[in-house]
Amino acid sequence: MLKNKKILITGVAGFIGSNLLEKFIEQDNVIIGLDNFSTGKKENIQPFLKADNFTFIEGDIRNIEDCQKAVEGVGIIFHQAALGSVPRSINDPITSNEVNISGFLNMLTAAKDAGVKRFIYAASSSTYGDHPDLPKEEDKIGKPLSPYAVTKYVNELYADVFSKTYGIETIGLRYFNVFGKRQDPFGAYAAVIPKFVISLLKNEAPTINGDGETSRDFTYIDNVVHANEQAAITENQASINQVYNVAFGERISLNTLFSLIKECLEEYKNDIVRIQPNYGPERAGDVRHSLASIKKAEKLMGYNPQFNVREGLQNASKWYYEDFKNKGFI
Repeated sequence: MLKNKKILITGVAGFIGSNLLEKFIEQDNVIIGLDNFSTGKKENIQPFLKADNFTFIEGDIRNIEDCQKAVEGVGIIFHQAALGSVPRSINDPITSNEVNISGFLNMLTAAKDAGVKRFIYAASSSTYGDHPDLPKEEDKIGKPLSPYAVTKYVNELYADVFSKTYGIETIGLRYFNVFGKRQDPFGAYAAVIPKFVISLLKNEAPTINGDGETSRDFTYIDNVVHANEQAAITENQASINQVYNVAFGERISLNTLFSLIKECLEEYKNDIVRIQPNYGPERAGDVRHSLASIKKAEKLMGYNPQFNVREGLQNASKWYYEDFKNKGFI
């Protein structure tokens, strides 16, 4: 358990950042949160703003002064701030580069100068690019297929250099299609699971990109929080300055995913069973199949994911239904 530490969570108002905050604030840690609300939402951190052990800084990782302010006295950084989405990066590669590379370098530099011990950062399965092997193993990557993938690979290169040159302990977590509570279903770059959920709850047919046989290793948020905690508490020196896959280690197609979500939501709206998806074109920059090997994370840092896709979808569906109902979306 991560306990009694002073930690910084960048991107704290985002989907993953706010889930890390919720977990670690309960364990008597002193938490600094940094966010500029470009994709994060104030409502995600609202319940925690009055906590004595949480300080929020509204700032931008592209501003080195904001980074320097946020890292003061911190021992561990969970760097989640980034501009996600392959399509977003294709439409606007410059901003993705500024946030994901320049902002990342600012945070690493501020951490190094402040004497931060450990820097844990959100890497991405997009780094595997066009490498054909399944399951994906950390030391076998191909060429990136999108500007976003380029930025996340550069993060790994910078982290490796800073670890070897300056002695800061870095751990990169290559997330595979994370889903769960607080993941935004709206906007042009919303992830597939919350988009499917909101469409079905509104009795609308969602659109599947391609033929629906594209497959992913969908990973429930609690598994990701667990991986971050393990990265923070590991004392195994062999586990430092490494990158790890964070996933469950199973893949399902989008068609199967759609059927599973319908099953989970039928409990709340039984007419959902009749809805069938529409099919659209493949998305540029997408890989056809993705599946993670999690052996390295299991061996070196004690990663032990507890939620498979079905269990995660059951939890997420309940949360989305209650949240959307309270907000009047359904």
